[in-house]
Formats: sequence, structure tokens, C-alpha cells
Amino acid sequence: MNATVYRSTGSWYDVKDETGQLWKARIKGVFKIEGLSSTNPIAVGDVVSMEIENEDTHIATIAGIHDRHNYISRQSPSHRRQHHIVASNLDQVLLVATIKDPRTSNGFMDRFLVAAEAYHVPAILLINKQDAWKEKDKAKFEEWSAIYSQIGYQIMAVSVQQGTGMDGLHALLKNKTTLVSGHSGVGKSSLLNALIPGFTLRTKEVSGWSGKGMHTTTFAEMFDLPDGGRIIDTPGIREFGIVDIEREELSHYFPEMRAVLQECQFNNCLHVNEPGCAVKQAVSDGSISPDRFASYLSILDTIKENEWE
Repeated sequence: MNATVYRSTGSWYDVKDETGQLWKARIKGVFKIEGLSSTNPIAVGDVVSMEIENEDTHIATIAGIHDRHNYISRQSPSHRRQHHIVASNLDQVLLVATIKDPRTSNGFMDRFLVAAEAYHVPAILLINKQDAWKEKDKAKFEEWSAIYSQIGYQIMAVSVQQGTGMDGLHALLKNKTTLVSGHSGVGKSSLLNALIPGFTLRTKEVSGWSGKGMHTTTFAEMFDLPDGGRIIDTPGIREFGIVDIEREELSHYFPEMRAVLQECQFNNCLHVNEPGCAVKQAVSDGSISPDRFASYLSILDTIKENEWE
């Protein structure tokens, strides 16, 4: 019998079979996926084969895992040189960001987008709390919109609290499996409450003393959407570690850099100090955003520090 993993709590998994029945399942033996080193053997979104242990109590054993067509991961919080698979078999990822309360940095968004590019998952930027914007915040959104729309990313503004812009979001999510991520406090739980009527997830205010959100989700969990599709809630991620990406390939995950790489004088150009660099020229010409280039250099330094031995 096949089933899809909806929630992982470590040793037990909530899975849903092809008839829509929920089961509690645990792993049989040890799973090793060739070429993949992660801290979790099974992730939300995985399709697994299972054997029934007790039909009355809906207890089952996971006997195998089907091939993933993609996944997205982050640096393990407990193992610096390992990664943790956040979710698999995704149609798209939705990064919820805010201009203030809490502020989402360009660097954080760009790290997320690099990970999405690296794992071949389309990404959408959702800027929440539009109702609280002042003129300078509106100007910041227009700036972000110009940067990210130009390089092919969909970016949209909403107010989950007031319902502004939500119709367009419903259309984007319909019949898709979407992972939702972002800092704690940006409104992910409120977003899910709005998308799934009658369902209540815990929400918390932004911490006043730190200006950062407080965690409300402990484990990744998937939910069915009323109009079709599934959405995956994830723990608030304060730092999105880049793993399994070599320094030489980082620029390939910036679409605007990828477009000019062939024009660089050297094939192994890192776009830092090399002569004849088409990327640096594009930054000077204004066709590549200086903020995006700054994010590239910051991520490049991080990879240098965390190089695998």
C-alpha cells in the first residue's frame, strides 16, 4: 500500500493512503538513499510503501520510499556539515516575507531563492502585512518587485489579516503542492488559518525585545487545501544555510548571472576580482542589481567558510 507523508515527528510519521485514510507509521529497518546525506531519512511529501500492523488502530510500518522528483533542504541546526530535508515532491515554494515587524532581509530571500534554484523548485515571493505599510514601505516593495520580477520570480503583496490579495494566491496554490517558509512572525500560521477555513494553527506576536518572530511550528506538516492542492507548513527558519553547493557553481543559481556567464573571460570566474568579468560589468551597467550581487558575495563567503573537508 502506498501513502504520502503528511507529518514527521522523528520516529513516527502521519501518512495518508490513496483512499484518504490517515495512519501512524514507523520505519522498518534503516533507509539509505544513495548520494544523499541528510539528518532525516524520510520527509514530509515523500511517497512511501507501507505494511499494515494494526488495521483497527491504523498503525503501519514504512517498508520503502519511492524516488523523489525533487526536494528542498536546509543546513541542519545541530550538524553544521549535514543538511535536513524540509520537504519533497514539491510543485513550488512560497517564501513569506515582511518589510517590517519583522524585517526580512534581501540576503535571506536570496539564500532561499538559491536553494530553490539548486533543487529545481519554482519559487514565489509573498510579501505580507501590506495593511501596515507606510510610504517608505510601499517604496521598498516597489524596489523588490522591480528586482525580482525582472529576473523571472513572481512577487506579490498581500494582507492576510485583511484578506487583500488573497484571491490571486488561492489561484496560485490550487492543485499544487506548495511549501511555505519564512522567518517566524511573518504570518505563516495566519496564512494557513486563512487558506483552510475552520482550521486553527497557533499564532504568536513578534517578540518586542528582539524584533524577531517566535516559533509556533515545531515540525513540518502538510495540509489539504479545500479547493485542491496541499500546503506544507515549516518551522520558522532564521538562517537558511546553503549546503551541497560549490563556490564555482553558485552563480548558476542566480538567473540574471547565469544569463551572462558565458561572456566572462575565464571559465572558472568567481566574479570577485577576476578581469574580464561579465557579471561585474552587468552590475556596473545596472542590469544586475547591486543588492543581489552583494547577496551573491555574502553567500560565496559562507560557502568558503563551510567548505567540506
